[in-house]
Amino acid sequence: MSDVRPVFVVVGVGSGGGTGAATARLFAKEGYSVALIARSLDRVTKLEDEIKLAGGQAHGFPVSSYSYSDVTKVFQQIKQHSWPSNPKAEIRAALWNASGENWGHFLNITEEKINDTVQSDIIGPFAFSREAILAFQANTIDSLGRRGTLLFTGATASLRGNVTTSAFAAGKFAVRALSQSLAKEFGKQNIHVAQVIIDGGILTDYGTERRPAGEAPEAYITNEDVRLDPNSIAKTYLYLTNQDRSAWTWELDLRPAHEKW
Repeated sequence: MSDVRPVFVVVGVGSGGGTGAATARLFAKEGYSVALIARSLDRVTKLEDEIKLAGGQAHGFPVSSYSYSDVTKVFQQIKQHSWPSNPKAEIRAALWNASGENWGHFLNITEEKINDTVQSDIIGPFAFSREAILAFQANTIDSLGRRGTLLFTGATASLRGNVTTSAFAAGKFAVRALSQSLAKEFGKQNIHVAQVIIDGGILTDYGTERRPAGEAPEAYITNEDVRLDPNSIAKTYLYLTNQDRSAWTWELDLRPAHEKW
């Protein structure tokens, strides 16, 4: 790839072992300059250093919250950032991977948890989508007929609620509705919007800790049939980004081979 690298923006990189971080690593390997957004300076700095050590381009943009103003401000910083040998890089792909992890029985859901869900799954994604789409609209149409690709990480809760997902599902329903609305409105402008439903547990430290009582964590870690690998999810995000305009996906779901669904 030439020195003029497209920019990939990802929100939500966790502790470095999940979907956001895996996707950042893959896009950097594929020649993107990667903008990393998270509510932790230590996390974005650690991942930035790792990507640079591997020969990629990355820069961390920590935020204090996913409020509308904070997300808008950080996107402006990304647009103004001068990448190595590429001061006028175009933002060509963006992923909203952040989420409010507010699981629990309904009567235990506090106002604080509701507010976190609203910020992570409604307000933040709205601000992020607006800034991404404005950036895409300034791009020329590439050889695959795209100005840019906007991606969202969904969940089983995007489609149905459960006994402990009243807040979590409400947020994921909102993200799904937003992505579908944007896909219908901006597809006509050659902007690709896609939503990915993650239907199953992901191999992360958090996912391992949440395994049901009596289930050995070692089996979950070693058995590739029962959990999703973040690196495999990342490959799907890259595939969606590389689709040409004659066959765009709005929504797909991913699950391990032995998932009950």
